[in-house]
Amino acid sequence: METFTRVLIYEDNADLRASLSQLLSGAPGLELAGALSNCTQAEADMERLRPDVVLMDIDMPGCTGIEGLRRIKAVAPGVNVVMLTVFEENDRVFDAICAGADGYLLKKTPPARLIDAIGEVRAGGAPMTPAIARQVLRLFPKAPRRPTADESPANLSAREQEILGLLVEGYSYKMIAADRGISIDTVRSHIKKIYEKLHVRSMTEAVSKALRQGLT
Repeated sequence: METFTRVLIYEDNADLRASLSQLLSGAPGLELAGALSNCTQAEADMERLRPDVVLMDIDMPGCTGIEGLRRIKAVAPGVNVVMLTVFEENDRVFDAICAGADGYLLKKTPPARLIDAIGEVRAGGAPMTPAIARQVLRLFPKAPRRPTADESPANLSAREQEILGLLVEGYSYKMIAADRGISIDTVRSHIKKIYEKLHVRSMTEAVSKALRQGLT
């Protein structure tokens, strides 16, 4: 029996909400759980619609996407929330990451990339456009501390360091596969090992640790 990823959309723009609904309804492996104009009832929505992934507009009247994100994570921490925004604003990126966002994409993201991002976040990744990834990097201190012996970069293989470097630059799984000439499954295998060696559970944590410890 095929397993579908249930996706819930929060978007106050009716045209964009309809467009996203149509895109997700026709995508293989995805199921549209709902498309709502606001997140004022986010807690109840989680229980009623039971999504796996939420696409969250960051700017909505009544209850902002960041407040909606906090509410969702409070009652359903296992639900992946990807923020959608028009602007690449530093404070918004920071607030969303602090609130537990699992990804951060522009609304102008191409449809194919958006579909890829849903699969990526379900696989444990943190999809971000390269421009937003660069914003995230600016949130971390510029001068990395010297790693201790048990945190040595030597714990990572040369290929793992290459892939970690691409994650830091904001590459998606598919972009890494194309850049290195390997399959997406191989990329996932390398990233799983990177997570294990760095003792992290997400791409955001891996990037943060790489920057703090100068691993790339």
